[in-house]
Amino acid sequence: MKIAVGSDHAGLALKEEVKKVLSEAGAQVEDLGTHSTEPIDYPDPALAVAEAVACGRAQMGVLVCGTGIGMSITANKVPGVRAALCHDAYTARLAREHNDANVLCLGGRVLGTGVAGDLVRVWLEARFAGGRHSRRVDKIRALESGQESRNRRG
Repeated sequence: MKIAVGSDHAGLALKEEVKKVLSEAGAQVEDLGTHSTEPIDYPDPALAVAEAVACGRAQMGVLVCGTGIGMSITANKVPGVRAALCHDAYTARLAREHNDANVLCLGGRVLGTGVAGDLVRVWLEARFAGGRHSRRVDKIRALESGQESRNRRG
């Protein structure tokens, strides 16, 4: 499995640890930056990873910034991407099982390397549960394609 990773300067150190965990799990890792501690704008690596996942060049992605929030917001703007910001193993597992999340977002300033490694492993091992969750993910896809009214309530 190919996994694209990216970070801004605040997430660089944790991204390097995440790459080790992914490699140990047998994943082929494509690092889309950043590669230095020089400040950059988080939307740039977020977009690079999200587009790699959306076009199928990578099956999944992992993004790291200071909190993971900016990466999550940005990646979710790309149709076909379901990016989940996770802080514990429970949310990482359910992001895959219930939401079929294909991008994991982490906060380099809020997670230690041990916890982040656990989240990555849990997220990789979890599988989409399908069933009632498929109907919900299909609604997300419909929103992305404009088939579902954006003004619908309820």
